[in-house]
Amino acid sequence: MMAGTLYLVATPIGNLEDITHRAVRVLREAGLIACEDTRRTRKLLSHYGIHAAVVSCHEHNEARRSEELLGRLRAGVSVALVSDAGTPLVSDPGYRLVNRAIQEGIRVEPVPGPSALLAALAASGMPAGEFYFAGFLPAKGAQRRRALERLKQVDATLVFYEAPHRILETLADIEAVLGPRPLALGREITKIHEEFLRGAPAGLKEILKTRPSIKGEMTLVVGRPERKDADFGPLAEAVAACERGGMTRMDAIKAVARQRGLAKREVYRVCGGHAAAPPSE
Repeated sequence: MMAGTLYLVATPIGNLEDITHRAVRVLREAGLIACEDTRRTRKLLSHYGIHAAVVSCHEHNEARRSEELLGRLRAGVSVALVSDAGTPLVSDPGYRLVNRAIQEGIRVEPVPGPSALLAALAASGMPAGEFYFAGFLPAKGAQRRRALERLKQVDATLVFYEAPHRILETLADIEAVLGPRPLALGREITKIHEEFLRGAPAGLKEILKTRPSIKGEMTLVVGRPERKDADFGPLAEAVAACERGGMTRMDAIKAVARQRGLAKREVYRVCGGHAAAPPSE
């Protein structure tokens, strides 16, 4: 008997229209759907007229439930794993089940779709060529500041998830540890009250302080560390290496900008040298 397939199905993070045709088909055909909150998932299934068996698999029962689900998969039943919203395993349960399935040679098939992380990054206005996703920062202030200290030198756009009741403290810690970097806060992404706030941490904090209450799921996108001209030596070396590989200087500048998540004009300013004109964006 062939084992079933474990499908990792991305589901809407707000707007129920944000789901692929394939995801709907997989959910309809699955022998069992494993989810964090059966009530939330049943609302989605009902919206699309899907009548499937549903079982809970969340952080408190994942170890025990994984054994049950693996037994069903071994018996040839296909299982669809979903989270409450977005892509499974991204700051959500499921790692134990997926890891064990892979170890046992069971097919694991992703069904991609919505992700608050990628939606916020795309709409942030920050360079997205290189980014570091840190999930949820620690809830306690001292631990959160230590985590930010470790991330201080990461030369990439940073992305975090945060709870509304901690957002003011987190913004204050970001300002204290990372400095006045550009920041974008996505709130209630794809939902009716979707909002993006952009600016320095202090400015966003002041805006939120004026509100009677702060609600909604939040994703923070923080700009990469500011570069000084003296730090651009490696850029020139990277451009020169591309040229030695046969690229024209302009193509080399564009390639390095793409690799580093920089604006092409920024690379040109530092090491454009003999290029006839700055590359267009």
